[in-house]
Amino acid sequence: MMASLKTPTLKTPSFALSSKPRLPSAFSAAFPNTARFSRSQPQRRRFLIVTASSSSFSNKPTVLVAEKLGEAGLTLLKEFANVDCSYNLSPEELCTKISLCDALIVRSGTKVNREVFESSGGRLKVVGRAGVGIDNVDLSAATEHGCLVVNAPTANTVAAAEHGIALLAAMARNVAQADASVKAGKWQRNKYVGVSLVGKTLAVLGFGKVGSEVARRAKGLGMHVIAHDPYAPADRARAIGVELVSFDEAIATADFISLHMPLTPATNKMLNDETFAKMKKSVRIVNVARGGVIDEEALVRALDAGTVAQAALDVFSEEPPKQDSKLVQHERVTVTPHLGASTMEAQEGVAIEIAEAVVGALKGELAATAVNAPMVPAEVLTELKPYVELAEKLGRLAVQLVAGGSGVKTVKVSYASSRAPDDLDTRLLRAMITKGIIEPISSVFVNLVNADYTAKQRGLRITEERILLDGSPESPLESIQVQIANVESKFASAMSESGEIKVEGRVKDGIPHLTKVGSFEVDVSLEGSIILCRQVDQPGMIGTVGSILGEENVNVSFMSVGRVAPRKHAVMAIGVDEQPSKETLKRIGEVPAIEEFVFLKL
Repeated sequence: MMASLKTPTLKTPSFALSSKPRLPSAFSAAFPNTARFSRSQPQRRRFLIVTASSSSFSNKPTVLVAEKLGEAGLTLLKEFANVDCSYNLSPEELCTKISLCDALIVRSGTKVNREVFESSGGRLKVVGRAGVGIDNVDLSAATEHGCLVVNAPTANTVAAAEHGIALLAAMARNVAQADASVKAGKWQRNKYVGVSLVGKTLAVLGFGKVGSEVARRAKGLGMHVIAHDPYAPADRARAIGVELVSFDEAIATADFISLHMPLTPATNKMLNDETFAKMKKSVRIVNVARGGVIDEEALVRALDAGTVAQAALDVFSEEPPKQDSKLVQHERVTVTPHLGASTMEAQEGVAIEIAEAVVGALKGELAATAVNAPMVPAEVLTELKPYVELAEKLGRLAVQLVAGGSGVKTVKVSYASSRAPDDLDTRLLRAMITKGIIEPISSVFVNLVNADYTAKQRGLRITEERILLDGSPESPLESIQVQIANVESKFASAMSESGEIKVEGRVKDGIPHLTKVGSFEVDVSLEGSIILCRQVDQPGMIGTVGSILGEENVNVSFMSVGRVAPRKHAVMAIGVDEQPSKETLKRIGEVPAIEEFVFLKL
């Protein structure tokens, strides 16, 4: 049976008091500034004040830079955070330091394993990999601990592609071997006769950013380029004159093979005795991806047998490789010490890119380069940004309306949009609603990375519904509605006719607005604090409440009234910039026509 998500039980007024509401043992964070006000009136009159605030840094965050980073990146980091540059840390030293750090930046030489995340005590919020590959980071552990992992996938793309082409040409013309021979006082022109690239077939295995750039350059050298990548779109390959083929066809027909895939369980030792046996005799192999994708012992056997004529390697399964490595010492192997991204331009570019990603993540901004969260293109992030804010605030509003002791188990989210389902990815919005629901009543930090995992752990079921509207799909969403079922509400007017707490909102001019509470339509900007009042619909109510707030120097940013019928009942929603005092809220509650109210701080 799944555990339910419990909200705090409020026993004593705590607004402007030192007492705190008691929380269930599953949660350790306080639910601040929460109180209930009432007086001797009929049972229907209820006055409540509920607030919840997002976590924020009271001081500068600390970023641990565990491997050398370009000065431009360090400068960006130092403008926002305290930066600790500690290189060549042992695993034990890293685990000791990490509990004092909010972010960690590494290259490929530092292993960020589960022990590192456990040692952080929950403080580590982001790991930045200064480069593309992330096989040195335990993504599963990062996700479980709510730690975002970001990389820098674009800044070194050209550098890696150029190095791949450099190795390709150097291997084909025996440049490294001839250079060593001449420096040894020899002149062996006949020994180092090479092969031409023009007209030869190059198979690019892994047609991502680097692979596609290598293909472009190889086409310019007059090579016939084919590629294998199960995830690459065929139209992108065709656009640069590359044919996508099966893995077996690629390795069977290629004169040269260039590797550009990540190291995963599926690609580990992808080139082995079996695959070498399927290759064209005297094939030549370039690897600027990850050493682990090649079975290095099998490659030595293939070189000795003549199946593989030559290899050019920038990466190895163990770095640095052992000095007596048969592969490194092989006469027909050209090696470099992981120089794929090692140009001055790439180093600075990677430093800036990873620094910007880490700082943005620490600020709570959406990361387009997150690798353990849904990959969302930058243009989509920009378009969804106000809706992301709306989603989180609706979640926060909804959970604050749940009566103490009720278990939040079932949440339904409805998206109204004119766009087709395939054109609207709601994972980011669902994660932010989860964040808004869980964070105010727990000590857990929720983000896009661990939202689904955290919800599942707490027995919170979130279902989604899409309502297709007629009209122009220029805007991604018309509205978002959040419903919490099978709970009691602290504000009875927030209950829908079917018995769920229901809040709805939309984005207007880039600003999130609350547009519906229960069955009442309102219109209030979701900024600062909100006061919701259920009242008898009669003249002067707006002026009365506005005057009370004005007398206490509380600025009203927005006010809206929704009613079921004239002179019946209405809900007034008031946006305020400042947090009203206890006395001010009591005065509002004492207005005879007000039946109940709730104060919510976002």
